[in-house]
Amino acid sequence: MSELLTGQPGETRLFLGNEAIVRGALEAGVALVTTYPGTPASEIGDRCYEISRQTDLYFEYSVNEKVALEVAAGAAASGWRALCAMKHVGLNVAADTLMTLAYVGVKAGMVIVSADDPSLFSSQNEQDNRYYAKLAGLPMLEPSSPQEAKEMARAAFALSEELHLPVLLRTTTRINHTRGAVTLRELASRPGPGVFVKEPFQKVMVPAVARLAHARLLEAQARAAGLAEDSLFNKVYGKGTWGIVTSGVSADYVEDAVAELGLEDRVQVLKLGFTHPLPANLILKFLAPLERVLVVEELEPYLEEGIRAIAQAQGLTLSIQGKSKALFSRLYEYHPALVRQVTARYFGLPGKAAEPADPQRILGEPLPDRPPNLCPGCPHRAMYYSVKMALKDLGVEGIFPTDIGCYTLGLLPPLSMADFLICMGSSVNTAAGISKATGQKVVAFIGDSTFFHSGLPGLVNAVHQGHDFLLVILDNGTTAMTGHQPHPGVTLTPPGYPCEHVPLKRVVQALGVEQLWVVKPFKYQEALAATKEAVSATGVRVLISQAPCHLHVHRLKGRQPRARFRITDKCQDCRHCLDYFGCPAMQLNQGPEGGRMLIDTDLCSGCAFCVQWCEAIRPVKN
Repeated sequence: MSELLTGQPGETRLFLGNEAIVRGALEAGVALVTTYPGTPASEIGDRCYEISRQTDLYFEYSVNEKVALEVAAGAAASGWRALCAMKHVGLNVAADTLMTLAYVGVKAGMVIVSADDPSLFSSQNEQDNRYYAKLAGLPMLEPSSPQEAKEMARAAFALSEELHLPVLLRTTTRINHTRGAVTLRELASRPGPGVFVKEPFQKVMVPAVARLAHARLLEAQARAAGLAEDSLFNKVYGKGTWGIVTSGVSADYVEDAVAELGLEDRVQVLKLGFTHPLPANLILKFLAPLERVLVVEELEPYLEEGIRAIAQAQGLTLSIQGKSKALFSRLYEYHPALVRQVTARYFGLPGKAAEPADPQRILGEPLPDRPPNLCPGCPHRAMYYSVKMALKDLGVEGIFPTDIGCYTLGLLPPLSMADFLICMGSSVNTAAGISKATGQKVVAFIGDSTFFHSGLPGLVNAVHQGHDFLLVILDNGTTAMTGHQPHPGVTLTPPGYPCEHVPLKRVVQALGVEQLWVVKPFKYQEALAATKEAVSATGVRVLISQAPCHLHVHRLKGRQPRARFRITDKCQDCRHCLDYFGCPAMQLNQGPEGGRMLIDTDLCSGCAFCVQWCEAIRPVKN
């Protein structure tokens, strides 16, 4: 049984922030959870999937975030408490739904987890989703620890029902992936079947209904502001005439800085957890006796702007600073040493320069670079090689729009198979625009999960508009980069996961694509021939590269016996394998003889792809 389902009230467990959110939702009696996987929020869905196999919780990996939010909204409108989780850019996909859902409202509690990613550890941008709460007019909570993440997730459902609004639970990577002590409460039971009550003139947002709904939303915001004033998630501690306002993980860094600088008797700290609407009266009471205030928050000056506006409206003239060249940057995540240094500088105290942890100091010498790389035996690498060789043989230079997934790692040499990337599904549409504008040969790449997520509309449009490009769908049978979650076209599913397989080939054909090839990328001659045909053709054409992610196969079936290979004396040191293929299992021998290629048999997956184009590589017989 999942650890999240065990334990007695008052017991303490060690949970990831994401796991703590799940536990809080379970303690609140959540009945339905939806998600599209995306780091740093992926574990929320993965743990809920496990729990759904053991309880009556309904869970689904939805095809994208918009779908996930709408499924959850339907359940919440029918009396089931629902949670929808996604990473920050996922909320962009669901934004159309989010804005009007605030007008429609909810019947049962609904929580939307938005996991932001300061420093872009696994994301294409660094946006600050706190502004979504302000834009949509929704209440927002921000935890600073796994314990608070659990308590806020639990409380958010009750808050949602009191206001009849979804509640945004905004986290960051450090909270999602921090492991901390969490004190348990009792698990709540989930309800039976829900009931949808028809109220079309409140829930169908035609203009006449939406005008009234907007007025109701503003009334709910006013009630939310009153609740924020008394929220236990907003706390003041310390004493003195200096002040610090903070939220989220920055609040932990502030607590450390105050202690290390000995400011307990000189600085008051306002730690905000209920951050939209801001508690104006609490903020004014906090500011009144102070001489100056430092605002400590990652990314955008959301709190700083709000607090300054509140202060100005009441004629307060104290200095309120946060983002500036001399203080905090709008770039990247913070760390304790940085917060200590800036705090000391702002209040005119001596302090050390910021010294973030440097892993290269662990060994006393620089660590070798380890750029992200496709795994040995990855079918995407094999397909990239076939495309590269097909273009080389045809004497054609290709332009490569790409997409979000493992295959984005094709960006790096020696593959160099990524030239343009915006967001999920963008490869199809940018390929159309590049081809139309330039007339160059365009080969776009998209993964199977991403294709179902947001590639279908673009392909329909390309067929309808008569564009000219080749779309390569890299189908490895799973959503690999975020942890091997299933999607509609999945071929290998986790045990017990209930889903209908939607054949990718039939979907592509149904969209009107007439030129279609399906290849096994590890069959090199077959893949090369098909790729040459597809590249040479014109119009919209699709090549599906089908081979499962071998890590996923091992995960489900265990490690299988594999062939082993070596480089023989026939090797002429041409370096073709390094210059065009770049498998991590292939490397230059750094021994005394030096300069010769070798295959690391511990890393080699045994895919046997390289044997098909290099005569110097042969199986190890013994």
